[in-house]
Amino acid sequence: MISCEKAALICNKTQYREATFMEKMKLRLHLFMCKACAGFSSKNAQLTTLCEKAHLKGLSEKEKLKMKQELLKNNQR
Repeated sequence: MISCEKAALICNKTQYREATFMEKMKLRLHLFMCKACAGFSSKNAQLTTLCEKAHLKGLSEKEKLKMKQELLKNNQR
């Protein structure tokens, strides 16, 4: 059986659709045995659903650079 730490990593990979079939199987077995990780997995799934419903988007590289420059400019004052 995998550790709780490994289960959390696989859970996060699953959230981003990056987990392999074998990792998902190991995670399911672990979640069946570990209620703490099952709770974490459930909350993680809820968070993913909420983020998808909110249609969140990240900043573009140009926007990130502009923000960084503004922060550095304000920090030098």
